[in-house]
Amino acid sequence: MDTELIHIGFGNVLAVHRVIAMLSPNSAPTKRMVQHGRSSGMLVDMTNGRRTKAVLIMDSNHIVLAAIAPETIAGRLTASREDQD
Repeated sequence: MDTELIHIGFGNVLAVHRVIAMLSPNSAPTKRMVQHGRSSGMLVDMTNGRRTKAVLIMDSNHIVLAAIAPETIAGRLTASREDQD
């Protein structure tokens, strides 16, 4: 099985098949989820100090912060899959 990786900015890549959800970081429940992930050691910050624009929930219960919008990540994934076909 090949692992499909997607670039999420600043040289960071993510295994696409492990992502459960992509969220906007602006809602109160998402902010609480990020705080819980930070306190439990399950937060992976891939923003390189930039503003968080997407919160990704992984199948391992890790929470990943990205500095690019969920729409951009979805567009890259769609483009990647079209290139494979």
